[in-house]
Amino acid sequence: MAKGGLDAQARQGYALIAPPFLYAALVLAAPLLTILAYSFLTDGYLEVVREFTWANYVQVWTDPIVRTVMLRSLMVSALVTLVTVALAFPVAYYVSFLVRPQKKATWLFLITIPFWTSYLIRVFLWKVILGYNGVVNSSLTGLGIIDEPLTFILYNVNSIVITLAHAYAPFAILPIFVALEKIDRSLLEAGRDLGESRAMTFWRVTLPLAMPGVLAAVLIVFIPTIGDYVTPELIGGGKIPMIANLIQVQMLALDNRPLGSALAVTTMAIVAVVSIVFLLINRRFLKVRS
Repeated sequence: MAKGGLDAQARQGYALIAPPFLYAALVLAAPLLTILAYSFLTDGYLEVVREFTWANYVQVWTDPIVRTVMLRSLMVSALVTLVTVALAFPVAYYVSFLVRPQKKATWLFLITIPFWTSYLIRVFLWKVILGYNGVVNSSLTGLGIIDEPLTFILYNVNSIVITLAHAYAPFAILPIFVALEKIDRSLLEAGRDLGESRAMTFWRVTLPLAMPGVLAAVLIVFIPTIGDYVTPELIGGGKIPMIANLIQVQMLALDNRPLGSALAVTTMAIVAVVSIVFLLINRRFLKVRS
């Protein structure tokens, strides 16, 4: 009877997860497999020739333009991740350690307010703020700090990093906050009782215990920013293309779907490798904690 009951529960469980599993397979797996298949086909004139070839991947790895755009995408994404996590950690630390428990929910609510507006609208707002006649230049000119509007704060890497860092800041704050909340406060008190300063206690106790949250924030920010299309197009003015912009050109403007698919698959492979490295680092920190 017990075994029959377990089998019935297992069948009910499978029946429960079957619809979302099939939906995920159709929505996620099918497009990925389609892109993977297209990456091995041959591009013809206004059509895709169904002939197997490695030429698309050879071009991706040997073309200097593709290499430059890919390296730029990695550099911008790494810089955005560094800036975002560096700014998110103090906020998460403040909310976790310095805000009273009764007000933490309010702070978390305020942190999530940017999610209320569309990502596209936020990007346009930053374009207005950083523009030639935008809020920053108008304020500095009105105060007499500068005579002419600044031109280096828009349509360059700096503006892309600022916009992306603002857009993904909540995604970095929340996992770091969760990791900090799990830290046993008695460990910090023990460190201070042993004569450690607050700075050394933070360095030797708080930061190592919070690293799983930091690494999670790194992945959450790095993975989507490397494939971001909107911000380089609008804030970068199309002058600083990243890999997503190059894929769009190949797919739509040049109608070279096999090469565009190869670019997409290569990007996903690079992101997967980086993610695996960070997951291994995270596992190491978890072992140290245990």
